[in-house]
Amino acid sequence: MSDPFKQAAGNMKVLTADEHAEGRLDAWMTAQLGEEFSRSRVKVLIKEGQVTSKGSVVADPQKKVRPGDVFEINLPEPEDPTPKGENIPLDILYEDDDLIVISKPSGMVVHPAAGNWNGTLVNALIYHCGDSLSGIGGVRRPGIVHRLDKDTTGVMVVAKNDVAHRHLSAQFADHGRTMPIERAYQAVVWGRPRTLTGSIDAPLGRDTGDRTRRAVKRPGTADADEAITHYEVIERFHETPDALSLASLVECHLETGRTHQIRVHMAHIGHPLLGDTVYGAGFKTKANLLPDAAKKAVNSFGRQALHAYMLQFEHPRSGELMRFEVPLPDDMVALVDALRNAEL
Repeated sequence: MSDPFKQAAGNMKVLTADEHAEGRLDAWMTAQLGEEFSRSRVKVLIKEGQVTSKGSVVADPQKKVRPGDVFEINLPEPEDPTPKGENIPLDILYEDDDLIVISKPSGMVVHPAAGNWNGTLVNALIYHCGDSLSGIGGVRRPGIVHRLDKDTTGVMVVAKNDVAHRHLSAQFADHGRTMPIERAYQAVVWGRPRTLTGSIDAPLGRDTGDRTRRAVKRPGTADADEAITHYEVIERFHETPDALSLASLVECHLETGRTHQIRVHMAHIGHPLLGDTVYGAGFKTKANLLPDAAKKAVNSFGRQALHAYMLQFEHPRSGELMRFEVPLPDDMVALVDALRNAEL
């Protein structure tokens, strides 16, 4: 039997399918390459035309692999896993020897990962703080005790030493049950929840069809993590006599902190966030019900309408209760104003 994996010139690798080869090209190729490249990364390389067979580009990740197939894949140079400091401006709300509190803008990834090795919050923090960041989070996540999605704005706290990191991490893990930590968000959602205040208690886990997404799971299933969101409707836009609204501004308080929790929970009860192309794509046509000015504002809003406006925690050294609030960013203010002022 021939070796299915041999090195060609440069970064080109040749993969030969043996008599047992089967399945999709992206899955088979990922298995051959080992742990260095994830399936999602291999899929991107295929779509980018980096895979050939018999001199022709193979750009379909779903292509079926058959015994005897030979593929060449052009692999990029490995990335240095150690993030470097970059002179990126930070909106600093508070800083001392133990921690730094910032207001994260939209479009900033929190820490380096595949596809986002530079321009992250960690790169900015390394430049600003030097070697003082806590190392508990690892080389790619120094000082990071919690995260916000790339396109979510708002308050974050980062640890500058290991003692602060452990104390803050314990507070986030406690979810405010015995410690004073509290996190609150504001979001613009489609429609209006049936009740103006309520709680969403729905476990979350990975979506079986797309592991980058989260989905509501049945309690007791293997990957179901407890997830509880409390919400209150702050303002309703264009409410009709039958108590329906085109959109609403809601405030959400997290009792747990799962990935994409608010986005998934609000979509689960039928009210996804405006601008959320992952969990609310099916609601995009609702913008057509708006007058031109409001429709333009909604269609041009390039992210999920979610803002982490408040964070409260106990200072890890002094024990002081610290509370930080950041008003809605300009783009969400403009969105709310357009919905508020639209005449139907």
